[in-house]
Amino acid sequence: MDFALSKEHQMVVDMVRRFGTEAVPVIREYDRKHEPAPLIPRMAELGILGVGIPVKYGGQGLDYISLGLVCEELEAADSTLRVVMSVHMGLCAQTIFHWGTEEQKQKYLVPLAKGEKIGCGAFTEPGHGSDFAHIQMTGRREGDYYILNGEKMWISLASLADYAIVTVRTNPEAEKPHRGLSTFIVDLHSPGIKRGDIKGKLGVRAGSTGWIAFQDVKVPVENRLGEEGEGFKITMSAFDRGRYTVAAGATGLIRASLEASVRYARERETFGVPIAQHQLIKQKIAHMARDYEMARALYLQAGWQMNQGIRATRMASMAKWFATEASFRAASEAVQIHGAYGYSDEYDVERYLRNARGAMIYEGSNEIHTLIQADYALGYRRDKPLRLELPPYDPEEWQEE
Repeated sequence: MDFALSKEHQMVVDMVRRFGTEAVPVIREYDRKHEPAPLIPRMAELGILGVGIPVKYGGQGLDYISLGLVCEELEAADSTLRVVMSVHMGLCAQTIFHWGTEEQKQKYLVPLAKGEKIGCGAFTEPGHGSDFAHIQMTGRREGDYYILNGEKMWISLASLADYAIVTVRTNPEAEKPHRGLSTFIVDLHSPGIKRGDIKGKLGVRAGSTGWIAFQDVKVPVENRLGEEGEGFKITMSAFDRGRYTVAAGATGLIRASLEASVRYARERETFGVPIAQHQLIKQKIAHMARDYEMARALYLQAGWQMNQGIRATRMASMAKWFATEASFRAASEAVQIHGAYGYSDEYDVERYLRNARGAMIYEGSNEIHTLIQADYALGYRRDKPLRLELPPYDPEEWQEE
């Protein structure tokens, strides 16, 4: 495994970093207003929304390492931007790419990769978060359609998305609950759908988070991903990509906290010297530097596995678990280094701390990831091959028109 970035990777990093720098003033404004920042069209214009998808399906033909680097740079600016990639690309577009038919890819994946349409993943319910196998939303088949009823909660981009990947219970009588689930591509402009935003969030205030209610929504059978009853494994596969993007993003937040702390520690003086010369400040900064390198190594390893077509459930979970906890520590220490100024929104570290807290909850709470990693270590769990073979990254094939 080569940790050196290719010229192509570096170009992606430079482009997204420039965009992030331009976006920060807008993010600050909309974070204070608790309103979604209007930055998605610019992300589409730059081609960011198509990273991780072959050119023939409207994407940029770049690999999973590129996707991770994009997410790191986006969250170094603000978590709101990375969340767009996690749900639009990680949960929605990549799920269609891996599990969809050719017809589904042409109809739904192409406009998603081009940024003409926005996608999200609708999995969490009001009464079911981590206990995903027991979701209650139903899908009843009637002829050539499924009739969906229920509600999804805490859905990023809920009010902005055009399409959603939705998993529902199609077989209430299944012997094991997780075998009674199926997954669909749903047009969120369909009759019977209502949605709205959730207000008063602690963090990611410049982003859209909301709910989606389904009442007798008709979804064509041809919109089902995979076979009936495969919803659980399809959704877990989607979470691998989502968790990977969260891990890469949290790594960017660690770096942003570190860079902000270094700048401030060099400028701020106490007792006649810059606080950077005080031993305990050095300790905090050293811990951030250590955690950044460790988090980056973990997500790059997960990205490498995906490039090889290897299922990365364990590594994506570990990277998400470590990076999100480390990002919260880094943001908290950054606030402490900034003192009273860090407690106000005059400095970005206050926003970093609020944003970092949420990532320890979504895409599987860190308690769940602790159990997952223990089960791997104990031999109770292993990465079994999926029904389909995940496509490894092939530059010639992915960049072919």
